[in-house]
Amino acid sequence: MTPPASDEAAPATPNFARLRWLVRLNRHPSAILLLVQLTGLMIYPLLEQTPGGTAMLRGFGVIVLGLAVWMVQRSAGRAWISAGIAAPVLLIDLAESVLDLPALRVWSAALEALFYFYAAGCLIRYMLADRRATSDELFAAGATFTLLAWAFTYLFVLCQLLQPDAFGGAVNPGAPRSWTELLFMSFVLLSSTGIGDVIPLSGFARALASLEIFTGVMYLALVVSRLIGLTILRRGQ
Repeated sequence: MTPPASDEAAPATPNFARLRWLVRLNRHPSAILLLVQLTGLMIYPLLEQTPGGTAMLRGFGVIVLGLAVWMVQRSAGRAWISAGIAAPVLLIDLAESVLDLPALRVWSAALEALFYFYAAGCLIRYMLADRRATSDELFAAGATFTLLAWAFTYLFVLCQLLQPDAFGGAVNPGAPRSWTELLFMSFVLLSSTGIGDVIPLSGFARALASLEIFTGVMYLALVVSRLIGLTILRRGQ
């Protein structure tokens, strides 16, 4: 005869469910980074239109930087290198906000581009190191794509700071392009789906755009195709 269930075991069920979710999140850090990056795509246009939008954008950027540093550590990268790049970025952003020094934005954009390229490189190394595709590596493929898109966007920001007329657009052709517009152009170029309504005008801007197109094609050909092949091979076994 089966003994009746104890009433004391019932309250432990929600705690066990929470623990299980924490374990799953810990096993898939790439999914967290990818989710935060995609969330940023949706909230950036809203934040840019608010009075304190710049401060909130920087706050969100701090979250992304922290997650990326964590991802580098989990992917066998050198966390101290990523932290050493991220720390000056945070200090420069703070100094720019408090002291009102727009000239520091050039250094901030350059360092942030370097940081995201390094983080993307660590994730690519992580994906190429294994001979079987795990679920976290599939999430890492998406997270790496967003990191590359962010890295090139900061290069475009840097280019625009040095050459204010480097980019044009269908809306307000003579005005500087916003972060959202440059990020949109970065995604379009990296995926090789077109040029969009933001156009690189200067020679250096077009060189960066060409470099991003090449990076996107090689990423799909060498990294994503390999993961797809390993996934098919695992299912066939």
